[in-house]
Amino acid sequence: MAGVIQKFFIASMLMWISPIAILYGFNHNLFPGSIQLSPYSATLWSGFLAVISVNMVIAFYICMAMKEPSEKHEPDPAFLAEAKASVSQSTTSDEIDGSSQSREKEE
Repeated sequence: MAGVIQKFFIASMLMWISPIAILYGFNHNLFPGSIQLSPYSATLWSGFLAVISVNMVIAFYICMAMKEPSEKHEPDPAFLAEAKASVSQSTTSDEIDGSSQSREKEE
């Protein structure tokens, strides 16, 4: 469980840090060639690259989640028992409601 939380934390931090770093780098001319761009072009490029960086982090997080072994995750037995009981209870109440509705239709 700690590994999942750690991956989520890292991805969340990268989603905040990468676009801010890109915007900062363009505004302070830290990237080569950004000095030659007009302010309008620098704003467009920095915004575009910031959005792309966030999407890359999301794709990376999805890939990490897909590679995680699925056999490690087993539901809690108490939760399963409670869920089965609530489903069987709701189907029983639906049958009772259905029979009373059919009687009302006949009348």
